[in-house]
Amino acid sequence: MHKDPLLHFMRKKISIIGCGAIGSELALSVDGDMAKNVALLSLFDIRPDNAETVKSKLSNNDPPIFNDFSDYINSESFKDVELVIEAASQNALTSYLNQLILSKKDVLVMSVGAFANSEFFSEVIKNVEDNDVNIYVPSGAIAGIDALKSVKNSISYVTLTTTKNPNSLKDSPFFKNNNLAVDSIKKRTLIFEGSAIEAVQNFPANVNVAALLGLAGIGVEKTKVNVIADPSIRINKHEIKVIGKFGELIVRVKNIPSSTNPKTSYLAILSAIECLRSITTKGIKYGT
Repeated sequence: MHKDPLLHFMRKKISIIGCGAIGSELALSVDGDMAKNVALLSLFDIRPDNAETVKSKLSNNDPPIFNDFSDYINSESFKDVELVIEAASQNALTSYLNQLILSKKDVLVMSVGAFANSEFFSEVIKNVEDNDVNIYVPSGAIAGIDALKSVKNSISYVTLTTTKNPNSLKDSPFFKNNNLAVDSIKKRTLIFEGSAIEAVQNFPANVNVAALLGLAGIGVEKTKVNVIADPSIRINKHEIKVIGKFGELIVRVKNIPSSTNPKTSYLAILSAIECLRSITTKGIKYGT
């Protein structure tokens, strides 16, 4: 733990929910190059071994660990938290976000796919307004969100085409719902076509970016998504095509998967780190 009490007081006090690939990298960045600006007050994960592993790698922070949400939000450490980072899952976000908002905490959200549920999203918006807090959503594994927001009132068409190795898509509800085995995909195959809201329901751990596109643009119901499974690739590809009165926008991103979780693009981790850096430091803000 850092020994300077004044510096600790001045640092942005955060907590992390979810100690998987993204949460772990965020914790290490906070403990490393962001240590002067950010203090990590606690870690929450329903699997305490995950949090213990993260904590064992920290040098400048000594956060308590929680695996029960009630204990977590009622803890002494939580009282001082200013920003909570959710890096767990859509189910976790749905379960915890409104309680965090009602506790007057700003939240950085990674599992933005949960916002494709219009009823949940409406409740979140109301609570955010009533409690005067901020929800931050990084751009994740894609690019061009700033441009999409600037032209959203003149868009007629948005399509996201995501291509991943089938192993990156396994365990998705899509395969069980369609009685399809991941191992049966032997060549490049278009396995899904639908709206962004349908995409995040079928691939909750893989296409959160589809919900982000919908929210930033013309809505999750009008945003179209194609998912391609390709056994020959080892990267994650996203192509966004936007057409409207402004002209045409095409963005292609080829991402290296996280070394610890192939479902997550490394770019998504870097995006979360940079979003946190922007929140917790003073200076010029680009593309916000």
